[in-house]
Parts: sequence; structure tokens; C-alpha cells
Amino acid sequence: MRSSGGSMDTFDFVVIGAGAAGEAAAHLALVRGRSVAVVERDLAGGSCPFWACMPSKTLLHAAALHAVGDTYPWPRASDRRDYMIVREGIDYPDDSSHVHALEAAGGTVIRGTARLDGPGRVVVAQADGVTRELAAKDVIVAVGSGSKIPPIEGLEACDPWTNREATSTRELPSSLVVLGGGPTGVELAQVYARYGVATTIVEHNARLLARDHPRNSEAVRSGLERDGVAVRTGVQAVRARAGAGSRGNHVVDLDSGPSVEGERILVAIGRSFPLAELGLGSVGVDVLTLRPDGRLLVGPGLWLIGDPAGPEMHTHLSHYQGEMAVRMALGDPVRPDYRAIPRCTYADPEAAFVGLSLEQAQAGGDDAVEFVESVPTSAKGYVSETEFGHVTIVVDRASRTLLGAAIAGPPGSTEAIHEAVLAIKTGLTIDVLADTIHAFPTTARVFGAACIRAARELA
Repeated sequence: MRSSGGSMDTFDFVVIGAGAAGEAAAHLALVRGRSVAVVERDLAGGSCPFWACMPSKTLLHAAALHAVGDTYPWPRASDRRDYMIVREGIDYPDDSSHVHALEAAGGTVIRGTARLDGPGRVVVAQADGVTRELAAKDVIVAVGSGSKIPPIEGLEACDPWTNREATSTRELPSSLVVLGGGPTGVELAQVYARYGVATTIVEHNARLLARDHPRNSEAVRSGLERDGVAVRTGVQAVRARAGAGSRGNHVVDLDSGPSVEGERILVAIGRSFPLAELGLGSVGVDVLTLRPDGRLLVGPGLWLIGDPAGPEMHTHLSHYQGEMAVRMALGDPVRPDYRAIPRCTYADPEAAFVGLSLEQAQAGGDDAVEFVESVPTSAKGYVSETEFGHVTIVVDRASRTLLGAAIAGPPGSTEAIHEAVLAIKTGLTIDVLADTIHAFPTTARVFGAACIRAARELA
């Protein structure tokens, strides 16, 4: 590897990683008139536009139309997905639009692998073999996450899929085993099941979407089973046997009950963070003891944002943290507020949750009460032929404020959660929400009905 041989390049900000968080940070810093270098070793834009959010939602849209008889066969769905990830007629996505956007805003984009080399110093190993040295008052680490592969005996020999392969394949497998019942697992399970792939989900927790509201978990499971997905909860994969099943399928042995098998195995059990190779020790940060808590500042002039930063992993949270880190670095009187993070799953039914469940609120000492409205028996439910869904709100008796809300319903229902997000963030009382006009017939109006009932019964 060759050194650039020149002087160190100095910027106001060096951003390591050009995913959702890194892009947001870079663009805001540039808007604020600062100089910015962005280092990216793979795709500018990160996972969301190429391997996660955008391709998965595109495939969900196609599968939903296919499920109701529209002429949306898999080749059309695959082509549309390739269009969305800028991979038409090529094997790997083209991220040039993201690079051009950063450069047009005044940023410097550097292709290579970055590591810290002391406070405010970053060394980049470029693809051409040249080493480039950068200096900045503030360094923002936004390296994202990758799929966690569990140490299951025999799994590696099965060449398992991660979200990358599952969202980008051009050929349908005949059958699929999904290890993990979180949002990624349930969304992709529904896509493949609706295209005729025999699909099984294996989830070690007692229910799918274990971090979501229990009623959301129940509604989403009902939707998956309606579409033919076999759901195995409360069991764990202990062994994989490559090609040992019928027609050469892979077999997954579980710690309880019969084994499952599939032509492909999709691993969707969590994420890992590529922090070990970043040289954090050179700035006094021990990766082994680092416990990200969402506060973003992990050392003098060193910021950690996006998936590795906590407290949750969402693209919208990454955007928020990217801009928040820059604002804090520039001295704005702000700090992160995580009281109202919306969590959404875009299966059918869609599911959204913000704040606390009744059990969580009561465990935290709140004098909380819950109100539940049915979506299928609402006007919205009737006109959309909705089979599964609900609106649940959790209210503090003393302050009459909203503590939490969960919604499951027809496509578009996740949009309705944002009224609850705003109410929790601003401390709106249930009386204000009850007095708010909600359009008819919408899922939001079902939320309004729950608020009206709460206001009356708590009077």
C-alpha cells in the first residue's frame, strides 16, 4: 500500500460511512456551511436503498397485487426491484446518484476503508492502494450494521441467505426457511409465500415481532398464516444439514418438535456492528466495553450514529441521529429525544407501535389504562375487507396523556401512528386528541374513536 505522500487533508467533519445516518449528517453539515469528507467502502446510500427498505417494500407491493389476482408475476416484480435498486442489466447496484448528490452539495466522497489514528485523525486505505490521511475537528462514525450469522452447526455449508440475497434474488426458490420472526423475517416471508414459495418461520421467542405490541404480533401472524406461512414460535434452530432433505433441500433441526426444510435458508435474527476494525482504541474507546445508549458522543469530537448507536435500529432513526450529531457538534442546544420512536412493519396487515404497552407502563410505575378498538369492524375495515387489526392506546390516568399506541390494519395503516408519535413527544392530552377531527373512513379515525372513548371514560 502506498502513501499519498502529500499533506494531511483537513475538514470540519469526516464521516465514516455513507448510509442513511452518514448521508444525513453530511448533508446537514454542508447546508450549515462546513467542509465534509465522507468515506465509504461499499455503496453510498447504505443498505436501505439497495438491500433492505426499498427493495423489500417494492417486493411487498408486488406480492400484494399478485395475491389479489393482478398480473404481477415474479419476473415483473424482480425487474421492478432491480429498477428500484439501480441494478437493471447489471449484477451490482449503481450508487452514483448518492455520490453525485453529496458532491453537488460540496462534499468530498472518498472510496476506501477508514480507521481512526488518534483524536481527529482518519487514515483511509483507498481501493487504488493509496493511503490518504484526513483530519477533522469532529469525526462521525456511521458504519451501519450487517446480518448476524448464528453459530449453528452445519449452517455455513447451507450457504444461507441474508437480507441481501433475499431482497435481490432474481430466481424464486421452491421453499424457504426463515430463521427469525422480526420485521425483516416476517416481511420477506410474506413476499415469498405470496409468490408460491413454501415458507416456514422459526422464531425462538414466544411470538413474532417480540419487541412489538402483542396485538400487532397476533395480527401479523394471522396474516402470514392466511397466506400459507408455517409459523414455529418458541423453538430454536440447533443444527442445519445441507442437502439432507427431500429433493436436496436443507434440513434445520429444532430444539423441540419436527425439523423443517427448505431449498434456501434466510437468516434474519439480528445485526452485528463492524466496529472492531475502526481503530477506536487509538482514541481511548474500548469496543468491548462500549455500551451505546443513543447519546451519540462517545469521545471528544467523536460521534457514533445509526445502527451501532442504539437505542433501536430504523432508517428514520438513523436520519434523525445523523442530523442530531451535527447539530450538537455545532453547539446547538439540543439532545436526542427517544420517547416517541415509531416502529413499523409493512406486512399485510401493517403494524405500527410507539411508546409503551400497558404492561410496560405499569411496570414503570404509571397509573395506566388501555383502550382497544377493532379495525375489521370499523368503516375502514369494512370498505377494505380487513380481516385482522386493532387500534390500542395506553393513557396515563393522572395526566390524561398518551403513553403508547399500537395499530394493525390494512395497507397504509402505519401512517396513522404519527399522530400518536406527535402526541407522546409533545405531551398532548387525550382530550385534545378526542376533539381532533379525523377523516372518514380511515384507520386514523379508529384511533380517534379510541381517544374519544378514553376521554369519556376517564372523565
